[in-house]
Amino acid sequence: MNTLAVYAANPEATIGRRFEEPASSLRNAFQRDRDRIIHSTAFRRLEYKTQVFVNHEGDLFRTRLTHSLEVAQIARGIARTLNLHEDLTEAIALAHDLGHTPFGHAGQDALNDCMRDYGGFEHNLQSLRVVDQLEHRYAEFDGLNLTFELREGILKHCSLKNAKQLGDVGQRFIDKTNPSLEAQLTNFADEIAYNNHDIDDGLRSGLITIEQLQEVALFNSQLQIVKAKHPKLEQRRLIHETVRRMINILVVDLCETSAQNIQKLAPESIQDIRNAPYLIAFSAEISQQNLALKQFLRKNLYHHYKVNRMSAKAVRIVKELFQVFFSDPSLMPPEHLQNANIDKARAVADYIAGMTDRFAIREHRRLFTVEESL
Repeated sequence: MNTLAVYAANPEATIGRRFEEPASSLRNAFQRDRDRIIHSTAFRRLEYKTQVFVNHEGDLFRTRLTHSLEVAQIARGIARTLNLHEDLTEAIALAHDLGHTPFGHAGQDALNDCMRDYGGFEHNLQSLRVVDQLEHRYAEFDGLNLTFELREGILKHCSLKNAKQLGDVGQRFIDKTNPSLEAQLTNFADEIAYNNHDIDDGLRSGLITIEQLQEVALFNSQLQIVKAKHPKLEQRRLIHETVRRMINILVVDLCETSAQNIQKLAPESIQDIRNAPYLIAFSAEISQQNLALKQFLRKNLYHHYKVNRMSAKAVRIVKELFQVFFSDPSLMPPEHLQNANIDKARAVADYIAGMTDRFAIREHRRLFTVEESL
């Protein structure tokens, strides 16, 4: 195993947990974080939450769970290359989508619209809320009681208003400092994973074509290399080989560029990292190519009329569920009804955000279809 860099997050020097616990004799603090995430209810639910395609549309499309595993694999490899802490990186990757609503970004936007007068809704904040409060597994505290380093890694974005309410983990947004390199690289691993794997799912679904993708330099350059080396390769393998090479191009560039940035700064501690500009980055050329890929997917896949149709259904389901539960919280299960006595809107948002796609659809049918059983 590579030697941990002096500026890497170190479990022996963690800022700590919200509630003190005795250290484990077998696992470091970040390993315990990862294991708690894997065993959480919210993590299991990711299996049936949308990435781009609603779960029942096909068994081979990616879900939030498979996406999180792919992010963890990419992130851990980058961390190892840069001599950063792999366990923390993996834990952040596995936790980063725990607060996502059913139906992907359409569900999040709909719930945020419902919560506009009650503090809004944002899935990064909800992921933190899940690990800090909503998981009920331990006798001595609510949440998973994760380390500060893991919690700050989950919080990718945050308004100043929200940051002021979050205490230690929100302070960096007020001070305009940055998180650990492990958190920084996981953000990029997330982007690498969903951009490239959405190509695979988009092609599998037939919503985009190889011919369209040849307009994207990052895709086309690797496609032509694969075709030249393997002129008789079947299309399924052609796609996989091209996507595999795209991921490699992005990961290698990210590692090389980031290593140069770190070397220039010559940090001597994690505090130097926190006080520095973002050090994990693509080169200018690859950054432009990656941006072009994102713009292509936004235009041709995420806004495809068939995706828009499902998104419209999702918005209706989420908004109607919110309205009916907000009007009568007694329709929610008892554990959520208890929270509604404190903050009704937030309790309703917590309940809906925790739903899987298929559970949300079933709840909607139960409440709005007379023939549906309870």
